[in-house]
Amino acid sequence: MSTFPELTNDAKIGWIGAGRMGTEMALRLLHQGWKIEIYNRTRSKLEPLVSAGAVAADSIAELSSCDLVVVSVASSADFEAVMLGEGGLLTQATVPKVIVDCSTVSMESSGKVRTYAADKGAALLAVPVSGNPKVARVGRLTMAVSGPEEAYRYAAPILDAIGAGVTYVGDGEAARLVKLCHNIFLGVVTQSMAEITALAEKGGVPRSMFLDYINKSVMGSTFSKYKTPAFVNLDFHATFTSKLLRKDFELGLAEARSLEVPMQTAALVHQIVQGLIGLGHGDDDFATLLLVQAAASGMQLEGENVEVQDGLD
Repeated sequence: MSTFPELTNDAKIGWIGAGRMGTEMALRLLHQGWKIEIYNRTRSKLEPLVSAGAVAADSIAELSSCDLVVVSVASSADFEAVMLGEGGLLTQATVPKVIVDCSTVSMESSGKVRTYAADKGAALLAVPVSGNPKVARVGRLTMAVSGPEEAYRYAAPILDAIGAGVTYVGDGEAARLVKLCHNIFLGVVTQSMAEITALAEKGGVPRSMFLDYINKSVMGSTFSKYKTPAFVNLDFHATFTSKLLRKDFELGLAEARSLEVPMQTAALVHQIVQGLIGLGHGDDDFATLLLVQAAASGMQLEGENVEVQDGLD
């Protein structure tokens, strides 16, 4: 028999982190009737969530009596700080049954927190999400989950409410590796898209026409459709920055070294992304890989000002 009760809308749900991703995910829960108490270091960022029905917490300690706490922070250091640092969730006398971490952090940090949580009687689920704030807003996030399977089954109603697809991949830090593999693939595919798009355009085919063909072919995907407006109209407002992509490449390549897995293509794209950052595009969307490829091809791109769909509506 499961040691976890059924999780219903009456449960006390805590939330740590109201960045762009955290806010959109929390809003999805609020709009579906879940009750959330949320903490964020910068309190002003809580305003849209409070307006939607969330309760603002003055400290992380106030979330210690929650049944489940979701964490969405920017880095491994942030994750360790909100869990194990002064006033951290796992330093309290009472701790939640389950902690759901939706951040992209290193396996070392996750393992450290997992061990500490288990000693306190809490289960940690690693649930790094794949998508960006707009994807989160329309409920199209996908998630790999690892940790105790009973804890996953307990948290499943929350995860299903946040996103469109949840895959349990095993115990421990398996989900962290799955997410890193996903994001490395993301970078490699985008670089390949940049190369073939530059080739087609230099041969006289407008980007909008070429990508319309690709998106209708067997090679088209949700991702190629999503990046088409950026490629066609050169709108590079950040959905996922080049610096964040570099971080995931470095974490993934480090894991590949530890497992003795050669990653020749990924290593090359990692260096291309490093060059992208060196050229000043670190805080831009990583689709600016197209600009670097065009420059290397002797091309000066201009936005086509063509209305194209991103496939998410």
